[in-house]
Amino acid sequence: MKIYKQTFGDYAFTFLNGLFFILFTLLCIFPFYYLFINTISDNTLVARGLINFVPRNIHFDNYVSLLNVRDIFQAIWITTARTVLGTIAMVLASAMVGYLVTQQKMFARKFIYRFIIITMYFNAGLIPWYLNMSMLGLTNNFWGYIIPAIVQPFNIILVKTYIESIPGEMEESAFIDGAGYFVVFSRIILPLCKPILATIAVFGAVGHWNSFIDSLILMKGDPRIYTLQHKLYDYLNYSSDLGKLFNQGGTLTGEDVAAALNNRVVQLTVAMVTIVPILMVYPFMQRYFQKGLMLGAVKG
Repeated sequence: MKIYKQTFGDYAFTFLNGLFFILFTLLCIFPFYYLFINTISDNTLVARGLINFVPRNIHFDNYVSLLNVRDIFQAIWITTARTVLGTIAMVLASAMVGYLVTQQKMFARKFIYRFIIITMYFNAGLIPWYLNMSMLGLTNNFWGYIIPAIVQPFNIILVKTYIESIPGEMEESAFIDGAGYFVVFSRIILPLCKPILATIAVFGAVGHWNSFIDSLILMKGDPRIYTLQHKLYDYLNYSSDLGKLFNQGGTLTGEDVAAALNNRVVQLTVAMVTIVPILMVYPFMQRYFQKGLMLGAVKG
């Protein structure tokens, strides 16, 4: 067997390739690092924009003070409940619909599947969507977060493609033994679909956790069901309004300035608290994520 001897060009390419990805990784990590060091540094220095690379006068009072922010725990609870319930409902619906559209005996199977796909590309727009949600009673209603996001066409496509990669003989043998569709789905198909279901679960959890447009538009009348992202948006707007007043020559009292400084710290701290939980999902789901996404893309 001929042994390939690496040349200087091979070593140079390996070095430059590694250097590029190290720099790219640092570039991706830096925003999170910058956010974190600003939450643990002296608040006065943070407000003056003097914390860029190294934390100064380290403390964790901001995270303790976050306990006193009004309605923050209610927002965390709403966001967590939305993420858990919404993800579970979306995964189950995607699995069921994805399985149904693989069954040749299903009535109008092709029409239903194509109709679902069409909704990925065409929608009525924001105003008709809001009017529809209002008529359905989903404004100022927690279920307005869950119900509209249950059916996700892209996830259904992934599940359908994955199920089609499972040998059909497994279903046939179960049917011969007297099993019905529900038994086949729950005892054979569902366990085999764990990789792709974990993949779409990551998609769903990230989407629910980061979403705030629906909260901003649909939940205006009930602050008790604001999401964490909506609260962060409010903090950003509050500081922006004070900044505009200052730039336009308005009069800011000492209490206003203190509130603005404190609000900036709250922004950074809430942003950090908002980011960390969803980042922790990926290490546990990574192996399922890669496997499921690749296998779900083998056939169309």
